Amino acid sequence: MGAAFGTFGELLQGVLPEEDGDFLVTLPVARWTMATFRPEPGSGSGSGSGSRDVVVRPAGKTKALRLARAICELAERQTGLRAGGTLRVNSVIPEGKGLASSSADLVATARAVGQALRVEMPPARIERLLADIEPTDGVLYPAIVAFHHRTVRLRGVLGSLPVMAVVGIDEGGSVDTVDFNRIPKPFTLADRHEYARLLDRLACAVRRRDLAEVGRIATRSAEMNQLLRHKWSLEPMREICREVGGLGVAVAHSGTALGILLDTDDPSYTRRVSAAAQACGELAGGVTVYRTLSFPGGAAAGAAQSPALTPALNAWPERPA
Repeated sequence: MGAAFGTFGELLQGVLPEEDGDFLVTLPVARWTMATFRPEPGSGSGSGSGSRDVVVRPAGKTKALRLARAICELAERQTGLRAGGTLRVNSVIPEGKGLASSSADLVATARAVGQALRVEMPPARIERLLADIEPTDGVLYPAIVAFHHRTVRLRGVLGSLPVMAVVGIDEGGSVDTVDFNRIPKPFTLADRHEYARLLDRLACAVRRRDLAEVGRIATRSAEMNQLLRHKWSLEPMREICREVGGLGVAVAHSGTALGILLDTDDPSYTRRVSAAAQACGELAGGVTVYRTLSFPGGAAAGAAQSPALTPALNAWPERPA
């Protein structure tokens, strides 16, 4: 068995002033994909010229199927034994909304198939496997991370935050991640340097556990993303956020979801979340309240596998005045 969490869009997403600078910062939420892999009877005994077939349920999980077959081939090369079986993927993460449903499917699949076939699946190996399939969120790390989703590599572990609520709406429709990442980014050099400053600020805010600053950065990232994927409800959501005293607005930059961030430890949380849910329902006709994940000790564990995070801002080349 394997599991992976989803995200509510991203706290920050854009392009840095460097080669392959597309990046995002994850916002993990308590929505999950569970995958189970059952090897075929007799799998692992005897040898053969090719891998056994893999069947996936539901049949539409074609990316998970492709990954499972790749791991079966890897297992066969390591052992000389044929591998295959049945993969079942169960998820409560909405698809096509920018909530990392596909990434969670793939990470859960890698963990399940790897465990069943006794193939080690450290994060670096999962990244290499996923890079052959599609751009991917950093949901394989138990922390808030900066991640280069197009090249599928970890930039750095930022840490963990106290639990927040996200009062979310969906503008409707769906977005294909692969197609979205083919769109040329309209960001100027000045925009790229602003993304660098925002990433520095966000890294500091997570270390300080400063939710107000996190909310401000998430809102600014949502504003800047309007050039790439405009959301008609962003301004009304910002107004609701101001009215209820929320932290800020987070969006699925490559999806259709927007949400108001609320501090669950705020003494006025119950009043705020009720008011936000009512106003968001009037705006969009449907509301879902998500809870973000906190990782006590998890960030330190992830940091042990992490390269250094973004250098200090003065290290960025040719920063405009």
